[in-house]
Amino acid sequence: MRAVVQRVTRARVTVGSDVTGAIDGGLLVLVGVGEHDDESHAATLASKVLGLRIFDDGEGKMNLDVGAAGGKVLAVSQFTLFGDVRKGKRPSFGAAMEPERASALFDRFCAACRATGTTVEVGRFRAHMKVELVNDGPVTILVDTEKTF
Repeated sequence: MRAVVQRVTRARVTVGSDVTGAIDGGLLVLVGVGEHDDESHAATLASKVLGLRIFDDGEGKMNLDVGAAGGKVLAVSQFTLFGDVRKGKRPSFGAAMEPERASALFDRFCAACRATGTTVEVGRFRAHMKVELVNDGPVTILVDTEKTF
């Protein structure tokens, strides 16, 4: 699984005129599920994302995770994180998991985050979403359960 994690002061997702999820501060997490991912990847990704010490402590150093900072998570499914543009200019999404199984693993990621007591808002799986955010810092981290950056 892959995630683009952004520290935000606020973020929200709308589908049409409906706000499906919104937070005032914390992490916007764009989550992609790959064809070979399983439940262990969802748990690993949740642990890694929630453990990222990317919030400032009282001395202005990035020492706090989202829970310690009192933040929330807005999780948005995004299969395009598995877009491959090594050949040509049109992305290939062959490495992304098929939607039904991907939806279950995205839900498992969200459940693993909630199990820690973290408030998790979500977008709408397979919907055309509008994502608005104010990136704080900016701080953006890439996480991949199969690779290290």
